[in-house]
Amino acid sequence: MKIQLRFFASLREALGSQQELELPDGSTVAALRDGLRERGGRYAELLAPQRAVRCAVNQAMAAETTVIHDGAEVAFFPPVTGG
Repeated sequence: MKIQLRFFASLREALGSQQELELPDGSTVAALRDGLRERGGRYAELLAPQRAVRCAVNQAMAAETTVIHDGAEVAFFPPVTGG
């Protein structure tokens, strides 16, 4: 299946804004994050398990166990604080 992968804030600066990606059917957010970390370099550093990174699937906050479906937009971003 194909998804649109997007990065925001500091992740966007380091990894780029977006890319199309092929995933096996039934992939979860955790599997996607693991796969991205396997690319090494900045991906491994910025998406490491101990790093606070949030994820949204189709603009809704998603848990690590969320299953991703064909055509989904998956976004990763650091936690945001506001005033």
